[in-house]
Amino acid sequence: MTEVSAGTLAEMLDERQHLLEIALWMFGSESTADRIVQETYRRWYALDDEERARIAVPRAWLTRVAGGLCLDLLAAAPIPAPDALPVPGTAGAPFPAAAPPPRPEPAMLPSGQQARPDRAILTRHDRVARRFAAACDLGDAAALRAVLAADALVVSDGGGKLRAPVRPIHGADAVARFVTSLLAGPPGTEVAVESVNGRTGLVLRRAGRAVAVAGVSVAGAEITAVWIVLNPDKLQRWHRP
Repeated sequence: MTEVSAGTLAEMLDERQHLLEIALWMFGSESTADRIVQETYRRWYALDDEERARIAVPRAWLTRVAGGLCLDLLAAAPIPAPDALPVPGTAGAPFPAAAPPPRPEPAMLPSGQQARPDRAILTRHDRVARRFAAACDLGDAAALRAVLAADALVVSDGGGKLRAPVRPIHGADAVARFVTSLLAGPPGTEVAVESVNGRTGLVLRRAGRAVAVAGVSVAGAEITAVWIVLNPDKLQRWHRP
């Protein structure tokens, strides 16, 4: 039997939790998120050894696939409410059947209320996320590009009351421009480093009112994806006096 070291196991568990957080951010439904993660790994193991060997950063590949599956599912049917998403039926469903029963929870939780992965992984994530936050605070597009992977993507909910599918933006230059434009609104935008889904993330506030919450996906020393909530209804808990 192949032995798995404690460090490798922690990485694997953290990777799966990371993918679950992406799907939970999009849907807020644990059962749907679990199906998305199952399908993401199914596609990974459907690759042959040579194809997998050509993928330099597997975590980044898995992140892109999970994000794409989320967007495909969002685009497949109208969404009646921000946190309501029907679970796909078994006939012709794009995901494996029968995940465990859902346990609803918010897509973005303040103050680290979710289970934490290995401390070393969190420390690495924190270091990279803080570099990103510092660049955002300065509004420095060049510094933003420096911390982003070349094929990074950004996905936001569009800021509407209903969660509508929003086409992701790909590439470090395009992501840096998008984030810079988000910061280029009225003066007085505060960039705060806070816990988002149990990991270091960013909260943008103006006069104490949250205007955006961002979680980031990290692989190595780079950010591979930025997940931004703009919907005012979802930002109320992030307001500060």
